[in-house]
Amino acid sequence: MTYKETTTWMFAQLPMYQNQGASAYKPNLDNTIALANYLNNPEKSIKCIHVAGTNGKGSTSSMLASILQESGYKVGLYTSPHLKDFRERIKINGVEITEEYVVDFITKNKSFFEKQQLSFFEMTVGLAFSYFKENKIDIAIIEVGMGGRLDSTNIITPLVSVITSIGLDHTQFLGNTLTSIATEKAGIIKEKIPVVIGSFSNETKIVFDKIAEEKNAPIYYATDVITKTYLSDLKGYYQESNQKTVLQTLKILTTVSEFKISENNIKKGLLNVVKNTGLKGRWQQIESNPKTICDTAHNKQGLEIVMKQIQDEKFDKLHFVLGFVNDKNLDEILPLFPKKAKYYFSKPNNLRALEISKLQEKANDFGLNSKVFNSITEAYENARQNAEKSDFIYVGGSTFVVAEIL
Repeated sequence: MTYKETTTWMFAQLPMYQNQGASAYKPNLDNTIALANYLNNPEKSIKCIHVAGTNGKGSTSSMLASILQESGYKVGLYTSPHLKDFRERIKINGVEITEEYVVDFITKNKSFFEKQQLSFFEMTVGLAFSYFKENKIDIAIIEVGMGGRLDSTNIITPLVSVITSIGLDHTQFLGNTLTSIATEKAGIIKEKIPVVIGSFSNETKIVFDKIAEEKNAPIYYATDVITKTYLSDLKGYYQESNQKTVLQTLKILTTVSEFKISENNIKKGLLNVVKNTGLKGRWQQIESNPKTICDTAHNKQGLEIVMKQIQDEKFDKLHFVLGFVNDKNLDEILPLFPKKAKYYFSKPNNLRALEISKLQEKANDFGLNSKVFNSITEAYENARQNAEKSDFIYVGGSTFVVAEIL
């Protein structure tokens, strides 16, 4: 098979949450454990940091990887979802996994995948762990796909576990309260393995403290300990919290392992996150006149911070190019957006995408003046045509919207 044929098979052959939602979610780790055993347990040969959370886990993972790279280590980075190419999910020192390795791995193990009825995410985790093992990395940063307790990545024993934040997202799988979601995320806490908590509420702190105590896991709260922050090429306001989580994590990592990280490594790593890891879509400026920002924030928790940052910008008129997937709570999200703005709605190219007629109907209820378009690209081009150089364009609402523009 060619690389395109291989990835097409991976996307289409079996359910995948990114495209299909609930049908791809599995209630246990049996398949992942069976796959790991079949592959001779590559995860047991990898030193790693495990990162979960509702928001911020991708940025946090990339910051950690960048700093460790600047410290001279060979760093694996596993993240999801990808924006343009599947290979973005698996990198070593910022270089994507080769097409040849993906093709060879799937071809070699395809019969097992089919027999075991593995999901896209399960086989991808096996691919990542095998690739990291074969390339003899020093450490891997492993981002949870969704939740934590039942996520396919949760077969690893990390040096440090990290939970960035808790918010109401993926409630159809993780529960509709902060307590239930925190419990799922806290499922990555392992026996006697230190865990770092980023942002939290009184409600979620009770959960984290209880589970950490049950697991005899030392627990650290980044907001309690870290006060200093550094300049970074990641400019979103929400990165301040992520950076504190990263700094606390590195402090713990250097006390429980042989890894050495200097102040200069931290400074250079945070200034070069995009260069070192290829992270995209986090308050990313794609044009100057008018200033145009794209961002993957897609729930209330993330968008609240984004809206504050937009209001601190200088502009004459605001333009929003938006699309959402169909599991988002628009009654929570849409009131965050200002009425004094122009809205360009479209449906992202994804099976889970929300129909634009439903989006526009709901937006009308909140007094948002919108037009609908046949594609995200068409909506964006229309916004560009209507905007003056002194205006501000924001593109977002979903990772898939940002992917189509980038």
